[in-house]
Amino acid sequence: MSEQETILVVDDDREIVGAIAAALEKEGYRVLRAYDGMEALNLAVDPELRLILMDVMMPRLDGLSAVLRIRERRNLPIIVLSAKSEESDKVLGLSMGADDYVTKPFSMGELAARVRSQLRRYTRLGDVNAAPDGTITSGRLAYDPATRVLTADGEPVKLTNIETGIVDLLMRNLGRVFPAEEIYRRVWGEEAWSSEGTVMVHIRRIREKIELNPREPDYLKVVWGIGYKMEKK
Repeated sequence: MSEQETILVVDDDREIVGAIAAALEKEGYRVLRAYDGMEALNLAVDPELRLILMDVMMPRLDGLSAVLRIRERRNLPIIVLSAKSEESDKVLGLSMGADDYVTKPFSMGELAARVRSQLRRYTRLGDVNAAPDGTITSGRLAYDPATRVLTADGEPVKLTNIETGIVDLLMRNLGRVFPAEEIYRRVWGEEAWSSEGTVMVHIRRIREKIELNPREPDYLKVVWGIGYKMEKK
């Protein structure tokens, strides 16, 4: 490796953390260690951090809740490690903001390969959703983060400031599901109290402006029981 990249390993089993850390350090990475979700939050602010390996079942704060909270501050690859192998568990983990999901037990070789793949994708290729000019596209939609302009079929979409904030968040994170509370905190800049109805109204208005059939949206979708996402096409 040309430069040492920092990885955070989070698991309440210290032996597992030690084994993963040893394998990654052998590959040339710098490894930070945490043993519950709260410790992970504290270490996730390290500006040198490039990737997180996160167990699901942990004391104080579980892994998926930690992923949600880290995503509020950092956009870096997160690989979830879990003993749960059902497809529904994997879908939930990915919907909550994980970039990859590895089922225990796993080989260190497989884990190292997944780490390399995620680092290559995020730290060397940049935003995989963006074109060379920075425009983020998904099917009929194109969004320019620099000008904060959304177009549908090449035509600018007239959005309010709040609607633009929601679009900016979702287009920058295509395919990722955001709970209504997180959307409210990020866009309104306030704590979310009974925010579901407020966010839902704005989501409906955006759909009316961008969807061919707002009642059966192709792009701005609800994931029942979790939140909203902008579909990646």
